[in-house]
Amino acid sequence: MPTLDDILENIGEFDRFQKQTFFVLCLLSAAFTPVYVGVVFFGFTPEHRCFSPGVAELSQRCGWSLEEQLNHTVPEWGGHGASFGSRCRRYEVDWNVTGVSCTDPLGSLVGNRSSVPLSPCRDGWVYDSPGTSLVTEFNLVCEDSWKLDLFQSSVNAGFFIGSINIGYIADRFGRRFCLLNTILANVVCGILLVFVPTYLWIVILRFLQGLVSKGCWTAGYILVTEVVGPRYRRTVGILYQTAFSIGLLVFDAVAYAIPHWRWLQLTVTLPSCFFLLYYWCLPESPRWLISQGKNDKAMKIVSDMAKKNRKKLPSHFEDIKFEEEDGGKQSPSLIDLVRTPQMRKNTFILMYNWFTSSVLYQGLIMHMGVAAGNVYLDFLYSALVEFPAAFIIIVTIDRVGRRYPWAAANLVAGAACLVTALIPEDIHWLKVIAACIGRMGITMAFEMVCFVNTELYPTYISALTLT
Repeated sequence: MPTLDDILENIGEFDRFQKQTFFVLCLLSAAFTPVYVGVVFFGFTPEHRCFSPGVAELSQRCGWSLEEQLNHTVPEWGGHGASFGSRCRRYEVDWNVTGVSCTDPLGSLVGNRSSVPLSPCRDGWVYDSPGTSLVTEFNLVCEDSWKLDLFQSSVNAGFFIGSINIGYIADRFGRRFCLLNTILANVVCGILLVFVPTYLWIVILRFLQGLVSKGCWTAGYILVTEVVGPRYRRTVGILYQTAFSIGLLVFDAVAYAIPHWRWLQLTVTLPSCFFLLYYWCLPESPRWLISQGKNDKAMKIVSDMAKKNRKKLPSHFEDIKFEEEDGGKQSPSLIDLVRTPQMRKNTFILMYNWFTSSVLYQGLIMHMGVAAGNVYLDFLYSALVEFPAAFIIIVTIDRVGRRYPWAAANLVAGAACLVTALIPEDIHWLKVIAACIGRMGITMAFEMVCFVNTELYPTYISALTLT
């Protein structure tokens, strides 16, 4: 009995219809970038120090340079302001009193410089940055620095909870239904983020974004691999993820041009509104329809595919029943992931790989955000190495199989990260190179775990397994 792949061989495995679907879904993949790595720029932490009333006036009166002002008025200032004391403590003195010496201001105020008491930053902070971020707007530094971690943790919590739920929805109600609803929810949350005035609401909306966005990206991946023939499935899956890498470059450039986080959030969210037009141009997955016993709807999409590809559907394919229907309509369930010994083995191995790849990939991205160099350049370098990673996979995957490149990628990523941790902070260029090598390795591992999932599981639970 013929399968969908047999029909695609006659009407085009990757022709105009599939290329159009592939292009519009790649735009969706690129637009996922600000949600996944947005904290690097939304939560950028610039150099900072306590605001001390009267210091600016004293500096102006004495004609100090900025470096002289910092040496005289900031505790533990060592030239770079890198210590906790210089960022989170201030001298407990009154800089507004008259008669303060310009050559030894602390000595004229308290006599013994070493005995000057320190206090927390009661009047806020001064940030050495021309733009704004969550950190500068809500003072997420020093004792409140954990709130920035909570901001990113809320996204990850949304990824975790939403991936399971959205994956089930994509397998139960269809890829197209899942995509359109998660796109709408993501746009609404993204726009609300621009206007909410409190940190709490920002964390809640960020969680809701994470709840829908990862599942949206996953549904797009599944759909783009299900409308093409088997010869192109791996390639379009890798290129779909490469579109995410292109999104990294675009996001980096936009963040550089717009250093204010609310305007940046609005700029990267508004283009997503156009994805709602997918209602009219995005098909449902014929493979999913077949797995649900909806043969008539699947054949209609196949006919549209043939028409778009300017191919004629052979007459003996027009009134067929696909062999995938023999088992009847199948509903996804978490039990399906562990139903047989082989499925259990696959599931637990892939779960571990998903966990390690996600943690390491995000950790390397976060490292670029806190490294001592230029955050935009560091982010650019680390994004560029994802392209050779995709190229290596495409070249090697059909020649040497999956296991050896997958194992090598994880080994390189782990070794590079260990080396990165051992390199001293003052050798920044070497630290960036090692981190970029690790980023290339873990990108290969991440991209491979995605399409290995789709190869090991049946269609009716493929979205659930990618979560």
